[in-house]
Amino acid sequence: MTTIPFDALACPLDGGPLAPSDKTWCCENGHSFDVARQGYVHLLPVQKKRTLDPGDSKEMVAARQRFLNAGFYRRIADTVSDLALQVLPGEGAASVLDAGSGEGYYLRHLADAAGDRALAMIGVDISKWAVLAAAKQNKQTRWVVASNANLPVMPNSLDLVLCLFGFPVYSEFFRVLRSGGQLIQANAGADHLRELREIIYPELKPPGDSATAVPDGFRLLGSTVVRFPLSLPDRDSIADLLAMTPHLYRASSAGLEKAAERESLEVTVDVVLKRFEKTVAAENY
Repeated sequence: MTTIPFDALACPLDGGPLAPSDKTWCCENGHSFDVARQGYVHLLPVQKKRTLDPGDSKEMVAARQRFLNAGFYRRIADTVSDLALQVLPGEGAASVLDAGSGEGYYLRHLADAAGDRALAMIGVDISKWAVLAAAKQNKQTRWVVASNANLPVMPNSLDLVLCLFGFPVYSEFFRVLRSGGQLIQANAGADHLRELREIIYPELKPPGDSATAVPDGFRLLGSTVVRFPLSLPDRDSIADLLAMTPHLYRASSAGLEKAAERESLEVTVDVVLKRFEKTVAAENY
């Protein structure tokens, strides 16, 4: 595995390039950002925070880390890595950004799957707890606290963007990708975790249109469905899965209590992976 930290960082205040200097990153206008003791850098300005502590909480990150490290979503990670390695250039260090990287599971899996291929990697998440957890587990990736709405990355500097169950900001993905660069996006399919949803909600809403509109400046290359049965063997694994989904906040207290009563659970995993290619040069867009 040859993984290096991605270095084409941009100042979140003025968009200019950042350069490392001792334990800080600085731009030519004098803006300076400290590198944390754990190795990550915080590039989410206070004025761009909507809450004091945005993103997943420390407890949610811990639940996600336990669930993913137990291998429950290994098939999803395998498929994402396979797709990524098919599209990344074979020469030089291919650059990859995970937008909404959480505690870094999918980037770590990609790095392991890459073998001897060189990757320059960056994980971005708005939760400082997620980035902290990621930095503790992997020192070879650039971990950054930032928002998808204002990626601290220089234009036209990435070969691939991953957005896995996150909040896509296509204009930003377009800006940071090179022409011909690709986006892999993962969304829940109509049957994803249906059995769990049947427990926590009085009734299930009919599935909406799952077809993602093709973003401006991109073309759809293909779609892959990852579908398999998943056995959750105990209450802890059920609770961890629930804690890493939006259903934790959407369900009623009665629904959450029903889920907590289950000793085990069989659920369906149904995930749609779509690949988009940037087709227009940024300067012409």
